[in-house]
Amino acid sequence: MDEKFDCIVIGGGVAGLAAAMTLARNNMKFLLIERGEFAGSKNVSGGVLWGSDLAKLVPNYWEEEDGGWERFINHRRLTLMDEQSAFTLDFKSSHFNEPPYSGVVVLRSKFDNWLSGKVQEAIDASDFAMDSFIATNIKVDEVLMENDKAVGIRTGEDEFHADSVIIAEGVNNLLTRQVGLQDDYVPADHMLTGIKEIIRFDQEVLEQKFQLNELSGMSNEFVGWATDGVEGGGFLYTNRDTISLGLVLGIKDMREKKKSPHDVLNHFKTHPAIADIIKGGEVVEYSAHVVSSGDKRVMPKELYKEGILLVGESANLLMNAGKAIQGMDYAMRSGILAAETIVKAKEKDDYSSATLSDYRKKMDESYVMKDINGFQDAVHLLHTETMQQKVPNLICDFGRQFFTIKNEPTPKSKDMLKDAVKRHASFWELVKLGFKAGKSL
Repeated sequence: MDEKFDCIVIGGGVAGLAAAMTLARNNMKFLLIERGEFAGSKNVSGGVLWGSDLAKLVPNYWEEEDGGWERFINHRRLTLMDEQSAFTLDFKSSHFNEPPYSGVVVLRSKFDNWLSGKVQEAIDASDFAMDSFIATNIKVDEVLMENDKAVGIRTGEDEFHADSVIIAEGVNNLLTRQVGLQDDYVPADHMLTGIKEIIRFDQEVLEQKFQLNELSGMSNEFVGWATDGVEGGGFLYTNRDTISLGLVLGIKDMREKKKSPHDVLNHFKTHPAIADIIKGGEVVEYSAHVVSSGDKRVMPKELYKEGILLVGESANLLMNAGKAIQGMDYAMRSGILAAETIVKAKEKDDYSSATLSDYRKKMDESYVMKDINGFQDAVHLLHTETMQQKVPNLICDFGRQFFTIKNEPTPKSKDMLKDAVKRHASFWELVKLGFKAGKSL
């Protein structure tokens, strides 16, 4: 395989596959290299893929009998917890029932493999059906550089050359640092550990338990007692016949408090609200992986250089501002925009930084960077002690008072709230929190 490619994509996750699909549909000759035995084989993450970009890559994906997704989201929950109680903001709407869906739950090992098959179909339909490849079970050791410009990759003793390289290697961005776009390891205080169990139920039982209809699904985020005092939060997503239940925990905070992810997850599962949910289920999978915190200070100093573009978690594109955990949608959009930039570069026969800087402009104009830039204060606010502990305790305390009926005079709601505030915070803290939340959200 001595010929030169228009582009080499490193990584067969959501970002790399989105880039590959876009390249194939634009008749580009490319090589996608994936370290696992197949796309998704080493990917243990999962959750909700938000937005409509999937429908752009795979039109009418919802019509496939055995697509790569589990359920569409029409039910959202945000739960605040203390030791014994759970106060939930609950929203469900038939507005979300019509495709293309605003969010679909995916298990990445299944989804990535399915999307890889769609990329292969696009390759087969392109002008380079015999010249573009998805190569699996191969580890990229080095991005080849000449005069500070990417000219290909090295894997073992083999070299493959290309006019451009899209790095979609994920959060363990060794190659991103090798090419000089990130100086060092990201500090632990800006990284999180995601830990998850897949718990299986009879499908009918699961659908009754969560009031699901056909392929409708639910997402639930948790704040407060769930993390046993460690910075972070919990999540629950409904799959076809399983649920994904887990936590995202601050690595530095967990280390300082001498707690393990597994112990914190077991703590989470003992809460009355969670224990009731998982009763009768069978744990069939356990996994953990590192994710970015959403703090843009950890992003590489730039997303491009001569012949190189960074996409997805290799660029630390992830955010949780309290409404949803967004990462896969950012990865997909960045992959699409990077590939579109490479297509334009080929038309000009110019892969210089000046041309590839259009990718940065596209990203800055997209919802990805607008949200990351616009909601940084919300990201920081979410990780404060007030939001992580005091607010959940206060809200649950108020809920217990409000929903308790006794054979005695009932206090006014405002007095219940005052009492809860006095026990867990101060009015001044809440005023400051409200001011910050108003500015950040």
